[in-house]
Amino acid sequence: MITVNEKEHVFHLNNGRISYLLYVMDSGQMGHLYFGKALHTGGSYLHMVEKAHRPMTTYITEGDLYTSYEHLRQEYPVYGTSDYRYPALEVQGTDGSSICKPEYHSYVIVSGKKPLEGLPATYVEDDGEAETLEILMRDEWLGLEITLSYTIFRDCDAIARSVRFVNQGKNPLFLDRAMSLSLDYPDADWESVQLSGSWARERSVVTKKLEPGVTAVSSMRGNSSHQHNPFLALKRKDATEHAGEVCGFSLVYSGNFLAQAEVDNYNVLRVMLGINPFGFRWKLEPGESFVTPEAVMVWSCEGMNGMSRQFHTLYRERLARGYWRDRERPVLINNWEATAFDYVEEDLIRFALKAKECGIELFVLDDGWFGARNNDRAGLGDWRANPAKLPNGIKGLADQIEALGMKFGLWFEPEMVNRDSDLFRAHPDYIIQTPGRTPSHGRNQFVLDFSRREVVDEIYGQMYILLSQAKISYIKWDMNRSISECYSSAFPADRQGEIFHRYILGVYSLHERLIQAFPKLLIESCSSGGGRFDAGMLYYAPQGWTSDDSDAIERLKIQYGTSLVYPVSCMGAHVSACPNSQVGRSTPIETRGNVAMTGAFGYELDLNKLSEEELKTVKQQIAFYKQNRGLFAQGSFYRLLSPFEGNFAAWEMAERDGSRALVTVTRILSEINGPYRRIPLLGLNPDRKYRICSRYLSYDAYGDELMQFGLMLEDQASGQVIEGSGGSGSCEDFRSLVYEIMAI
Repeated sequence: MITVNEKEHVFHLNNGRISYLLYVMDSGQMGHLYFGKALHTGGSYLHMVEKAHRPMTTYITEGDLYTSYEHLRQEYPVYGTSDYRYPALEVQGTDGSSICKPEYHSYVIVSGKKPLEGLPATYVEDDGEAETLEILMRDEWLGLEITLSYTIFRDCDAIARSVRFVNQGKNPLFLDRAMSLSLDYPDADWESVQLSGSWARERSVVTKKLEPGVTAVSSMRGNSSHQHNPFLALKRKDATEHAGEVCGFSLVYSGNFLAQAEVDNYNVLRVMLGINPFGFRWKLEPGESFVTPEAVMVWSCEGMNGMSRQFHTLYRERLARGYWRDRERPVLINNWEATAFDYVEEDLIRFALKAKECGIELFVLDDGWFGARNNDRAGLGDWRANPAKLPNGIKGLADQIEALGMKFGLWFEPEMVNRDSDLFRAHPDYIIQTPGRTPSHGRNQFVLDFSRREVVDEIYGQMYILLSQAKISYIKWDMNRSISECYSSAFPADRQGEIFHRYILGVYSLHERLIQAFPKLLIESCSSGGGRFDAGMLYYAPQGWTSDDSDAIERLKIQYGTSLVYPVSCMGAHVSACPNSQVGRSTPIETRGNVAMTGAFGYELDLNKLSEEELKTVKQQIAFYKQNRGLFAQGSFYRLLSPFEGNFAAWEMAERDGSRALVTVTRILSEINGPYRRIPLLGLNPDRKYRICSRYLSYDAYGDELMQFGLMLEDQASGQVIEGSGGSGSCEDFRSLVYEIMAI
């Protein structure tokens, strides 16, 4: 998949569907030629290099009025040597200079893909799945070695990139900017797509026309954040959901990030993705190395949905890993929205008994079980059961739940501590705080300094005891505040710029140690709902709580936006009580179930408070989900109607062989005497006949009809209920139906 024109020093990554071309410039810097639909291999492509004399330009070589880095497309640009755009790399030597001139030295092609030490990354299970190109560059003056790594996958239209730095000199160096990916496009005729929002309304789809200057999303919170996701897409202006050219960029990282698109005065576009340079400075002693997080870039000619399916396949099968990667996830129930902190053991057993009766497989005990935890002002850091609530401890409760035939799960917030805790009283220095400054709090808690090994060891030790003694099958891993006053007492002044990144490395190390000790443990990342819903966490936790907002109508947008990058199998989605505790809205339990099934399915309410009719519906939902969860988890996902653009939302899960599909259609607000509606489907076999069934409708049609004419929706309510209509003409807000499409 990787060929090299040795004469022209052109490197071509090609899997038959996409191509990526780079070359060695005459100056020794690495230049970029092309990224997009596959091109023929073996040809000469240096004519793609565009040069022109430009007034007011700084040139590399005296007498040459054509070669300037400012006007050349590069692979890993630096600032100050004739390029005035934002750089991928900024490094400072002991003399205070930030000028760096990395020049090509050599290359190697590796079968397969190497892991990134201490960092999450995509992987392969046999070497034939991928090939990796490593380009070694050197700045002899600084003694800096830079290795640019590119992995192209056989079965996915994606390229994974990372960069490794080694100080081979005699003096320390400081990395002030070390991006994972830089890509120079020959034109800026794109629109950018980002996922932005806030707590309880995460990952809304925001589209912008690119203009001269910088378009960027970022986080400086210490976590990837509710506000922006470490993702950026470029779409051609005529690209749609299912057609047209789209490029997607995703960072496999959970901390501070920057995703940036810069358009210069000649309409050239530079895209960058990596650790946010703000607050970052990494001291690189002689002999030491630093590796950037992995960035994944995807190209599609099948619109936004085509880009998403590439990400879904790669992240579901070659980023998520371990025991639970390919297994069906259990249907769970969580007690938080039913009880909050107010419960005792007898309440939980009654709760679990009703859950078992309905067919639920996993009972999750949320916040409030430990230390002096009766509110959010105490207890964090003391991971021992509160005997007033749980006289038999976690082991006793877990044994009772297991005896019912269910699995037991437990809530933790390992990275945080309250002042009112034994841990804080013993180790007040364990929190992140700046000397001489009053530390801010969030939710009455403080952030433990996970840049320090001894702090991580303390929390690991407490968690290990619980997990070793009790039958705990699942962890809900919460994180309810961002980092402020970032400083670690364990590091000298010239290393304080490393703390944000070292903190995330500490979080990753705790996950890794727990996974190695308890390989069958299912971890769900929570992070106050969506505060760290990123590709980095997916490597350790194969599912995440998509948002603290569990309202079905709000979740239409949240789950729709999340699906731009992340597979359905990783989206935790629950049926909660009504009126909804976040927005106060009441929606039919059928709608709540239909929306939540497109994810890792569960419940977040007290089943004992439901009516008999509602309980009957719950049992039907659970049975239906169990029958179809393989399709929900592994099928191809198609977005059909956007809740950001109209009154309807619709999506489809289809078997990869096209043998069947499930289509979820939700009408947000009722309408009077609306038009006939059809939705063209995707992913079916045009030559096969299918049976279409929903609550009120059943008919047969060939795949070509369903994909061209469309799936006929039976909801044609006029506002007048006709006797004998069977309910299909009823008018109501927040109405949802699932259509089953089965090849016959």
